[in-house]
Amino acid sequence: MGWRQFLKAQASGIVACDFFTVETLRLKMLYVLFFIELGTRRVRLGGVTDHPNGAWIVQRSREFSMAAGEDHARFRYLIHDRDKKFSGPFDEVFLADGAKVIRTPVQATNANANAERWIRTVRNECLDSILIWGRRHLTRVLQEFIDHYNRERPHRSLDLRSPLQDDSKVGSQIDMRSVRRRDRLGGLLHEYYLDEAAT
Repeated sequence: MGWRQFLKAQASGIVACDFFTVETLRLKMLYVLFFIELGTRRVRLGGVTDHPNGAWIVQRSREFSMAAGEDHARFRYLIHDRDKKFSGPFDEVFLADGAKVIRTPVQATNANANAERWIRTVRNECLDSILIWGRRHLTRVLQEFIDHYNRERPHRSLDLRSPLQDDSKVGSQIDMRSVRRRDRLGGLLHEYYLDEAAT
């Protein structure tokens, strides 16, 4: 079985994680850790820091593991690259949960394509249009974008549904007079929803 076939067959049980960097207005480099569930495309923010040391990363992995458990999200595989920040204790958190850790080959970005694609999405749709002041500002912006991404943004791989979409209203007749727009991130993102009071 090839890598693509493995990912497709096991998607519901795979979580990928990665880091990306964001430079602030004060020319300080911030590191963002995130997790993405391949089956649902749900993204979870691991954390933002200017010093991603081993203790910080292990604590973020524990927090992710607990949050996933509370949501009854079970996964069997964790994919990440060979970055030195992903130390042995980081992997041990997931091994203790019964997940198998898979490290991608060296310089093979396509092996973690879903994570790399999400980085491109968050940059194109959000971070390239906002000046980031610092760690707390970046955390707030990412939390807002991730909430939009998980609840409102359509995904081709999910038949134009969002990862956390409420399917109870799918296919029902919509009175266009009850559709309202909500702006997020200062008008950068627009979401449309049904105003129950207007119907």
